[in-house]
Amino acid sequence: MICHLVGRDAWAVGPANYHPPSLDAEGFIHFSAPEQVLETASRYYSGRSDLLLLVVDPERLTAPLRWEPASGEDDRGGALFPHLYGMIDPEAVRAVVPLPPTAEGTFAVMPGLW
Repeated sequence: MICHLVGRDAWAVGPANYHPPSLDAEGFIHFSAPEQVLETASRYYSGRSDLLLLVVDPERLTAPLRWEPASGEDDRGGALFPHLYGMIDPEAVRAVVPLPPTAEGTFAVMPGLW
C-alpha cells in the first residue's frame, strides 16, 4: 500500500474528481510509503487538523507509478517516494481516515490500518 495526504475539503469533491495541484505543477501526485507518512505529514502539514490519509493499492492504479527521490532541496536522505503520473483510480483507494495531529501540531500515530 501507498499513502497520500489530503485536506478534507480537497477530498470532498470525491475520488473521481480529485485533482491535486501537484499534478499540474509537477506532473505527478505525491505519495509516501506507510513508514514515510508521519514524517511527511509533520514536515508539510504541521498543525493541520483537517488532514486525511488515503491508503491506495498500487496494483489497482492505471497511471504510471515511479519511486523517485524527493524533489527540490528535500532529499530526505536519499529515500525514494512513490509518484503517480496521472489520476488516482477511485477503486484503488482502500481507506480514507483522519490523521489528527498531536497537541504540538505534529503527527506521531498512524491509524491502525495494517
